[in-house]
Amino acid sequence: MIQFTAQQIAGILGGTLSGDPARAVSDVAPIESAEPHQLSYVTDEKYLPLLRTTRAGVVLVSQSLAPQPADMPDLCPTLVLVENARGAMAQLLTAVAEVLNPRKRGVEQPCYISEGVEVPEDAYIGAFAYIGRGVRLGRGVQIYPQSYIGDYAVIGDNTLIYPGVRVYHHCQVGRDCILHSGVVIGADGFGFEPDAQGVNRKVPQIGAVIIEDDVEIGANTTIDRAMMGNTVVRRNAKLDNLVQVAHNVQVGESTFLCAQVGIAGSSTVGSHCVLAGQVGVAGHISIADNSVFGAQSGVAGSVRRAGSYMGYPAIDAARWRRSVVGFKNLPEMMTQLNKLDKQQ
Repeated sequence: MIQFTAQQIAGILGGTLSGDPARAVSDVAPIESAEPHQLSYVTDEKYLPLLRTTRAGVVLVSQSLAPQPADMPDLCPTLVLVENARGAMAQLLTAVAEVLNPRKRGVEQPCYISEGVEVPEDAYIGAFAYIGRGVRLGRGVQIYPQSYIGDYAVIGDNTLIYPGVRVYHHCQVGRDCILHSGVVIGADGFGFEPDAQGVNRKVPQIGAVIIEDDVEIGANTTIDRAMMGNTVVRRNAKLDNLVQVAHNVQVGESTFLCAQVGIAGSSTVGSHCVLAGQVGVAGHISIADNSVFGAQSGVAGSVRRAGSYMGYPAIDAARWRRSVVGFKNLPEMMTQLNKLDKQQ
């Protein structure tokens, strides 16, 4: 990481400095384990006592948690007070990342670019990439080595495609997206129909996948093409690693799909939802906007009201937690019931 002084950090973030403006940091770490050369942050009141013991050189603190002025001299690190410490840390790390991994330009060889495909001057095509017929590339696209862009696919402005990504034919990826290594966009949906002899026959998947703007898709996530029409991931959705989105699924705007989420075909997930790790969603159902599902929940039917849900099948989260307590006590309860039964 590049070295910053506390004064530089406060200037970049528009924060208020308390302490030594020349204190320099060159790395980041949690406040519990940070060393003098490291930057940390505090967004929760329970971590405030650590400001007196931490070895961190500089700490970002949300203004809502700012210590009283009289307490400032007793605190070990230099503080930078900002509106939202976690957001400020993200802003600072973004600036660092742009320096450590700057955008590239040009076409590396060997690679294959079909005749007639226009590569913008500020774009980057890495070695061993394949760009098919009729592909449209936006300004500033970054396509890293060994990626495949199928015929007539569209990649929007400033989208970053890391090594080994596969975007199948006729699929669309919007502007300012990030596709991590191993992502597959547009593989066939899982569609089969038994014939009269009971042999499973493939149903051709002739639709496509549309990824709207500002979507990030984690490593080894797969989004299947539709049987007809389109599988759609709306703008600003964020998909973690190892997520499976089946054919004809609709993922709403600004929704989070965490690791190992699986969504079966033709289901609709609303906007601003959170599906925690290993949540499974059955096919042909819909989920209301602003719904949250705890890890390993099973969504077996449509959810029409926003809320927090857990369990399999998923029910109200508070009710599920009470049910789990009952389940843990079930052996003792059964023993007591058997005793009562014998006494009758």
